Amino acid sequence: MNDKKFDISGMTCTACALTIEKQLGKMEGVQSVAVNYATEQMQVTYDDKKLDIKAIQDAVVKVGYEAVDASKVDSKEDKDVTSKAKKHLKYMERRLIISLIFTLPVFYLAMGPMVGLAVPSFLAGEKNILTMAFTQMLLTIPVMLIGEEFYRVGFKTLLKRAPNMDSLIAVGTSAGFIYGVFAIYRLIYGYAHSDMDLVHHYGHELYFESVAVIIALITLGKYLESRAKSKTSAAIKELMALTPDEAIVLVEGIEKTVPTTQVKVNDLLVIRPGSKIPVDGIVTEGHSTVDESMLTGESLPIEKGKEDKVIAGTMNQTGSFIFKATAVGDDTALAKIIHMVEDAQGTKAPIAKLADQISGYFVPVVILISLVSFGIWLLLGYEFEFAFRIGISVLVISCPCALGLATPTAIMVGTGRGAKYGTLIKSGEALELMHK
Repeated sequence: MNDKKFDISGMTCTACALTIEKQLGKMEGVQSVAVNYATEQMQVTYDDKKLDIKAIQDAVVKVGYEAVDASKVDSKEDKDVTSKAKKHLKYMERRLIISLIFTLPVFYLAMGPMVGLAVPSFLAGEKNILTMAFTQMLLTIPVMLIGEEFYRVGFKTLLKRAPNMDSLIAVGTSAGFIYGVFAIYRLIYGYAHSDMDLVHHYGHELYFESVAVIIALITLGKYLESRAKSKTSAAIKELMALTPDEAIVLVEGIEKTVPTTQVKVNDLLVIRPGSKIPVDGIVTEGHSTVDESMLTGESLPIEKGKEDKVIAGTMNQTGSFIFKATAVGDDTALAKIIHMVEDAQGTKAPIAKLADQISGYFVPVVILISLVSFGIWLLLGYEFEFAFRIGISVLVISCPCALGLATPTAIMVGTGRGAKYGTLIKSGEALELMHK
C-alpha cells in the first residue's frame, strides 16, 4: 500500500469533498481516502499495483475538480498554505466589493419606495415601472457575473448527479432571475394593453434584488471563510519562518553564502552569533550556546561543543562554530514537525466524518423538499408565482457548509495553536479524545 497527499482545487463547499471521496471510494485498489475541505487536501491510501497517481487524478477531474501531487510542489512559496490563503482572501475581497457596489443600488431601488425613500425621478411613478425593472435587471447581471463560479460549479455538479451548495445557489438565483425576466415581459404586455392592474402587480414581483442580495451574502460568507483559513494556517508559516533562507557553507576553507535548499548532507556550515541554524547537524569545531526553546520548550540556552547535535530553526547565541550537516530539506526535525502539523490539520475527527455524511445527503434532500413545497402549494390552489417563490426560498436559505466547516476549522486552530506553544497533536481523533 502507498500513501499519497494531493492538493485539491475547485472545491467550494463540504459537499464537494464528499463527492470526491465517493468517487475515489468506488475505485478498485483504493483502501482509504480523506478529503479535507478546510485545508483543501486529500490523503489517499492505495495499492500501487492496481492504481497509479494519474488514475487517481483523472478520477478527481471526472467529478469536476483538480488534484496535484503535493510531493511535486517543491518551492517554499507554493508549500506555504498561508501565502495561498492570503492570495485567495484578496481575490474574495475584490469579488465582495464589486458585488456590493451593484447589489446596494438594486436593493435600494426595490425596497426604498416601500419605506418612503426617494428614488430618481426617471424611475419614479407608474409610467416608469418598466424603466425601474430594466434598471434592476441591468444592475443584477454584473452581480451574477461576479458569482459565475457558483453557476459553473453548481450546474456542472448537478449534471454529474453530485449536487453541492453551489447547485442550490445556481438553481435558486437562476430561477429568480428568469422569473424577473418573465415579470418584465408581463409589464410590457400590460403597458401594450393598457392593463395597469397587471403592471402594478408585476412591478412588485421582480425579485432581481433577491438574486443580487443572495449572491452578495454568499460571497460575503465565502470571504469570511477565506479569512478564517488565512488566520488558522498562520502557525505553519511561523514554523517555516524558523528556517533561514540562506546558509554559510565552508568549501575548501572559503565561506560561501548559498540558499538553504542547496545545502547537502556532509557539507560544513559556519554559524555566527545571533544567526539561525539552517539544517540539522553535528558540531565539528567551536563552542556556543543555542536557544532551542521554540522546538523543545527548554527556557535556558543549551551549551554546544564538538560532537553535539544542533537542530534546524534554533537560534545561536554568543559563540561561533562549524558543524557538519546530517539532515537537510524534508529530513530535518523542524520539517518533520511541520509535516506533522499539516497532517494533523488534514485529518478528520470521528465527529467530522459524521458531519460530512450529513452534508452529503443534505443538498439532494433540500432540492427534493423544494420541489415538494412547490407542488403542495400549487395543489392547494395558490398562484403559480406564490408556489414558485416558496420553492426558491427553500433552495437559497439552505447551506450545509457551516455544519461541515466547523470541525475541520476547530482542528486547524487547535493543532496550529498547539504547535505554536510547543504541543504537537498527531491527529484530529487524538484531539477529540483529549476530553475523555
